[in-house]
Amino acid sequence: MTDRYFSKQTLAFLSALAENNTREWFEVHKQDYEDLVRAPALDFISDMANEMPAISKHFRAVPKKVGGSLMRVQRDTRFSRDKTPYKTNIGIHFRHELGECFAGVGLWHPEADVLFKVREAIVKKPDAWVKARDNKNFRKHFEIIGDTLANAPRGFAKDHPLVEDLKFKDHTALAPLSAVEITSKDFRKLVVERFKQAAPYMRFLCGALELEF
Repeated sequence: MTDRYFSKQTLAFLSALAENNTREWFEVHKQDYEDLVRAPALDFISDMANEMPAISKHFRAVPKKVGGSLMRVQRDTRFSRDKTPYKTNIGIHFRHELGECFAGVGLWHPEADVLFKVREAIVKKPDAWVKARDNKNFRKHFEIIGDTLANAPRGFAKDHPLVEDLKFKDHTALAPLSAVEITSKDFRKLVVERFKQAAPYMRFLCGALELEF
C-alpha cells in the first residue's frame, strides 16, 4: 500500500483539461493523464480492495483500466448538448459486485422497480429508515441529495409521515473532500472512515433490495 495517491499536479491537470477539453490537447497530454490520474487512481482502488471487506464484504474495488472501478475519462456525448469529449473529474465507484470532490454512496437514478422496493421498505420499516437516515456519524459528514418528485409517488399515501423521503428519485449522499484531503497521505484512511460512517444508510438500502451488506 502507498500513503499518497493524488497530487497538486493531478488537480492542475484536471483544471487544464477543463480549459482545453479537446481530443487534440488530450492526445498531446495523454501521458500526463496516465501518470497523474489513471495510475494513482488504480493504485488507490487496488489498496481499497484490501479495505472494503472491513466495511462490507459485498462491494468490490476492481483496479482495472477498463471495466473496473475507475470510470472512463471519455464522455458519452450522444444525447448531450455539451460535446466536450472528456470528463474533468476522477470518477471511482465501488459497486455491489473535479470541480467539487466528494465521497458518494447510495443509488443514483435507480430503475423504477428498484426505487419501488426502497420506498416500500421505508413504509414497512419507518423506524429503521429514520435511524439510518439520521445516524449522527453519517449526517455529520454526508448530505443526502438527489432529484425528487413534486408529489407523492403513485401508490403511496400523500399524507404519509415520510412522504418527503418517498418522493426521492435518487437515494444518494455525498461527503465533501477538500483538495488538501485528497492529496494527503491519509486519503485512503479518510475514505474508509467515510464509508464506515455511511454503513447504516447503505445497510438499509441493501436490505430494501434484498442484498447482503
